[in-house]
Amino acid sequence: MQVQEAIASRRSVRDFLPTPVPGETIRRVLTQALRAPSGGNLQPWYLHVVGGERLDALKALMRERLDAGTAEEAEYDVYPRELLSPYRDRRFQIGEDMYATMGVPREDKPARRRWFARNYEFFGAPLALFCTLDKRHGPPQWSDAGMLLQSIMLLLRTEGLDSCPQESWANYPQTLREFLGIPPERMLFTGMAIGYANMAHPVNSLVAQRAPLEEVVSFEGI
Repeated sequence: MQVQEAIASRRSVRDFLPTPVPGETIRRVLTQALRAPSGGNLQPWYLHVVGGERLDALKALMRERLDAGTAEEAEYDVYPRELLSPYRDRRFQIGEDMYATMGVPREDKPARRRWFARNYEFFGAPLALFCTLDKRHGPPQWSDAGMLLQSIMLLLRTEGLDSCPQESWANYPQTLREFLGIPPERMLFTGMAIGYANMAHPVNSLVAQRAPLEEVVSFEGI
């Protein structure tokens, strides 16, 4: 697969087949992805990959947390507290487009909450990945982690696999700290669902809109 094809076909998949992901496949993907660049070659990331019975245990734990209405304080703001246009508009639009694929109207709040809760089931994916970072690191190292995660997602496509990055896990840092044994100096950045897309589910027909080149790029001297 050419890199152009991997980029064009990568999307946030929100319903997966139960087909297992071979251990050798994810190991190969991560070995290649760890060539991602980082400032000063710090390689500031640490990854946790969870599958099988351990993943089942995590899903069961999260069902308990959600049923109990347990709330935890996130260690960072996923979005700016004052999200202005055009960023606010883009976030609103992708949400409306996603729920439209399933015929869930905006006023049906219970249905939307039930769907959001599927984040904590990894949308049925058989494999989960979590990325953590040292709390003492700053925005440049978070940027490095983004390059690693993008590399992982593109390499998954070359293996016929799909993914969904999930910052929703930032809402449960203490649960994951205890479950994964994350040391106190590190913090959870994001989760990721990994598996084979169930293309029969309408939500996977969604193709997120992107701003046109002229809106986000300026050219000088070219």
